[in-house]
Amino acid sequence: MTSKTKQVYVTGNTWGRALKRDWQLYLLLLLPIACVVIFQYMSYPGLRMAFMNYKPAKGYAGSAWVGFQNFEKIFRDADFIRSLKNTIFFNLADLIMSFPMPIILALMLNEITFKRFKKVAQTVLYLPHFLSWVIVAALALTMFKPQTGLVNILLMNTGVISNGIPFLSEKTHWAWTYLILNVWQTMGWNSIIYLAAITGISQELYEAATVDGAGRFGRMWHVTLPGIRPTIVTLLIMTLGRMMGSNFERLVAFDNVLVRDYSYQLSLYIYEKGLGSLNFSRATAVGLFQSLIGLGLVLLADFVAKRLGEDGLL
Repeated sequence: MTSKTKQVYVTGNTWGRALKRDWQLYLLLLLPIACVVIFQYMSYPGLRMAFMNYKPAKGYAGSAWVGFQNFEKIFRDADFIRSLKNTIFFNLADLIMSFPMPIILALMLNEITFKRFKKVAQTVLYLPHFLSWVIVAALALTMFKPQTGLVNILLMNTGVISNGIPFLSEKTHWAWTYLILNVWQTMGWNSIIYLAAITGISQELYEAATVDGAGRFGRMWHVTLPGIRPTIVTLLIMTLGRMMGSNFERLVAFDNVLVRDYSYQLSLYIYEKGLGSLNFSRATAVGLFQSLIGLGLVLLADFVAKRLGEDGLL
């Protein structure tokens, strides 16, 4: 028996033992796998709508094939260019502001030794994740009103400002409020992954760093951060893959006429110019464009990560 045949035989036995031992777990996996296949892969044939003048009444067979005309139309559309610029700008701003905060928060929570306070802090910080953007926007609209909002009243009563700040009705203030609320809503939940990665770091490394004279910040910089670096790289690559996306619920909740120059992003463009106008071909073309750019960013980031010595994602 050759080594190759032996390897296949051993692998086959390993699979058989695994199925026999954990058949319940594999059975449970069938449902999520079926959902992924049905709602992800089976929708791929519908991408041909991006290259057709699709009419629901005529179906795929009766709709005319137009090639890249839909892409040419959207790239000549001034509203698409405006929504694309806004999407890129706010996603980059979200990346700069929101991505480091869970890491910093996880480092801070990891250093807390009083367990009861740590549990309470984690619960309070995780809670915003479970609030929909509709609820967050309703709270923000109430708290940030220029004259009667709690935030402006406190600032005016303490003498910090003399007039109310239009947090959600002036473009620049709206942009900062929009970004900061995303940090508040996401940082607690995203820190869970980094806390889980920190628990996998050997305590012997911390003890060795302490013996070498490293203080608390020294241990965080030289032990904790290098220990979670693969996790940081993986999540960064995944975040870059969503660079062309935008949260429709978040944008609709904070949208108003006064800030439309900033709030008009690709998800709103797809809804208004595509689905809302029954132009399914245009909506599919924009969605395909977003997906291809996201895939390219993921591959590029993975390539750079591997060149820098990291494992990467793929």
